[in-house]
Amino acid sequence: MPSLLFVHALSPLHAGTGHAVGAVDLPIARDKATGFPYLPGSSIKGVLRDAAGRLPGFDVPGVFGPDRDKAHEHAGALLVGDANLVLLPVRSVVGTFAWVTSPWLLQRLARDARECGLPAPAMPAVPVVDKASVAKDAAIVNSDRVVFEDLDFAATRSEEVGKLAGWLGERLFPKTSPDAEAWQALLRKKLCVLNDDAMAFFSEHGTDVVTRIAIDKDRKTVKDGALWTEESLPSESVLVALVAGQANGKVPDAATAVERIRPLLDRSLQLGGDATTGRGRCRLVLTGGAR
Repeated sequence: MPSLLFVHALSPLHAGTGHAVGAVDLPIARDKATGFPYLPGSSIKGVLRDAAGRLPGFDVPGVFGPDRDKAHEHAGALLVGDANLVLLPVRSVVGTFAWVTSPWLLQRLARDARECGLPAPAMPAVPVVDKASVAKDAAIVNSDRVVFEDLDFAATRSEEVGKLAGWLGERLFPKTSPDAEAWQALLRKKLCVLNDDAMAFFSEHGTDVVTRIAIDKDRKTVKDGALWTEESLPSESVLVALVAGQANGKVPDAATAVERIRPLLDRSLQLGGDATTGRGRCRLVLTGGAR
């Protein structure tokens, strides 16, 4: 049985495609059909493999597969899927920011949760495009409205959103994590469910886009042509991937393959590009599946 692997960005996360067809020179990876951002599973698996290589006694070839020149010997035991967007932080006039999501993102999460043997989260009613659903004690509402960036929505307080925040909080901020109760309470106060169309707008226009340069070390000026724009998911973004295992002759069973990566998740890991500028620092939280 697979497990859910939550990815919580602690700094802006650039998981790019290496090319662009639009105005941004280095965009993030996006799903072809929906346009929602995602983090390739190959990136997650590569980072975990690198971390495993620094852990004494870890059977890297057994869990992740042998090096390329020995790839014919056996497959890796760990299977890592793409991480799909669950929560996107959006600037709010009240409460600084909100974690926004939508019915489609939640339905996809519920489908993955059931596959991992977890109870599916409560699904709030689908809001119309100019309305938003928030918890009873939400801290992002001003005069019955929420205002994100240049858009505002009529706010409906909902017990289902509070239950959803509780389900997410227990898994994203488990009791073993620092200040778990405070973060769970913060999620409940800042969670907001928008219409899918509104969510698609924010996922397209609510990301970080920065302009970067390269300096000529001799002239101390910008190198010719070394000016580009780069897109990242903002800090506090949350994505989720399916992680599973398989017996491969080196690892006895699927559950063992997944359990062996738990020691790698005790500290933040760097995902995506721009490690030298502090980007891509993430928490990884494993939940569900066979134990």
